[in-house]
Amino acid sequence: MVKPRLGRGRRPWTLSLTLLATMTASTRAQAAAPTGWPGEEMPLPLAVKTPADLALKTEAERQYLIFNLLAGGKVAFDAGDFSKAMKKWEALLRLPELPAAVEKVVRPLLAEAQHGARDVAVLPLSEGIPPGAGAPIGAAKPSPDPVARTVVSGTASGGGELGPGGTVVWLKRADGPTPRPRPGKRRAISQKNKVFIPRVLAVTAGTTVDFRNDDDFFHNVFSLNDGAKFDTGLYQAGTTYSQTFSKPGPVQLLCNIHASMVAYVYVVDSPYYTQAAGNGAFIIKGVPPGEYELSAWHEASANVVRKRVVVRPEGATGVNVAIPADKRSPPFVPDKYGKPRQPNVGY
Repeated sequence: MVKPRLGRGRRPWTLSLTLLATMTASTRAQAAAPTGWPGEEMPLPLAVKTPADLALKTEAERQYLIFNLLAGGKVAFDAGDFSKAMKKWEALLRLPELPAAVEKVVRPLLAEAQHGARDVAVLPLSEGIPPGAGAPIGAAKPSPDPVARTVVSGTASGGGELGPGGTVVWLKRADGPTPRPRPGKRRAISQKNKVFIPRVLAVTAGTTVDFRNDDDFFHNVFSLNDGAKFDTGLYQAGTTYSQTFSKPGPVQLLCNIHASMVAYVYVVDSPYYTQAAGNGAFIIKGVPPGEYELSAWHEASANVVRKRVVVRPEGATGVNVAIPADKRSPPFVPDKYGKPRQPNVGY
């Protein structure tokens, strides 16, 4: 009998792909069962007869824990249970020596889950959530104001490979003037593992956004958009650059050092707005009855999608918005001077 061994020089997490591949078929089938997400019990029923067996069992259980926290969080996120998704993903990120690839895919979704959980809790304006912005899942606290209970809800679909998550949705009155939105509380976009978190951030005109460098190396965030041009210059780990956004519309964010980094701030000129969750669901709270034009922006779409919506005293539900993925890729990713990147200078 050949005793299983861990190969010399192999990192502890290199077994993860093989382990996940063997588990995927069975766990996918079990996940659809009404009993809920399966297989989180440990220890795993693996025989231990030698030190090598023990080493393998220990690493298998570590990888199984990573798998369950990673996938279990996504199942909860897709079901709209943002609090549960947060708990699983935050526990995952606390694991020592977590593979960088796992952290990279989890952090953006964790930021969405944290935002969604705050909205479900219906936090006060001091938390930076503007009137009308809400989470797609979860009931609001009772309010004596009938307008505060009026909601517009629906689903965005499409968005190509990126999916509909993060779609910015807002309403403007078609039968009269739309109230001017107030600047929101300061928001933040982190730079972590050469990724902007979140990738898309919707704010009202006049809101200040802090760009926080959470990496161990320099970043240089900039935008070339008319009316929103800015350049942070090189700024080191642990420092922050602040920028106020006033002109409505999308602002593309890039990094002059890392060409793969891209994100967007979308500036809305309406107090009735929100962002779609990962599954496309959205809800806008506190919308007075009337006729509105609903607009939806997504980075994969060449144009803003628009449609008429009638909000009755009981609100409007089942609003569907199809997001086409018809935006052409630019010929090159520019540097902060608008020139093509030069690989030979270290980008």
